[in-house]
Amino acid sequence: MNRRDALKSVVLMMGGTMIGATAILTGCAPESQIKDLNFTPDDLAFLDEIGETIIPTTDTPGAKATKIGEFMQMMIKDCYDADQQKSFIDGVNSLRKDFKAEKGADFMEASPEDRLAFLNAMQEKFKASGEEKQPIVINMLRDLTVLGYFTSEIGATQALRYVETPGKFEPCIDYKKGDRAYTG
Repeated sequence: MNRRDALKSVVLMMGGTMIGATAILTGCAPESQIKDLNFTPDDLAFLDEIGETIIPTTDTPGAKATKIGEFMQMMIKDCYDADQQKSFIDGVNSLRKDFKAEKGADFMEASPEDRLAFLNAMQEKFKASGEEKQPIVINMLRDLTVLGYFTSEIGATQALRYVETPGKFEPCIDYKKGDRAYTG
């Protein structure tokens, strides 16, 4: 299975609710996109750190090991329309600014605990607001991190149990608490 097929499978499993899902499922780029949208190495490093905050390194490599920033860049540039691209960029810039204002330090220099607490508080604040049109960047970052991580070689083979498909059919497999999920 190649990465494109894996992405389509994950998006279908998510019910197509991910932003940019239409472009992934149809293989067509949106009609209106920001021309010459580029991310700097600092932007990619920032996205890597956000991804690492969402899926940190434990007994398996975290999102940063998969170069999640590069994955996010590719998805934003190729699959999001101009409004979604603008929402993402504005949201990431706002996240950076708000973190510094609240914590008095740059996100990149903060502890993983402070980063996680900030992102969780941001998510809870928007959930509690009950606003129909919530700032969408936190959902974009979460969705892109999970999608990019579990469709990467590291996520599919080290975080999940990879079983090549088609393989031997086993209708009943014992599950022990803590076993990893299957992919294939």
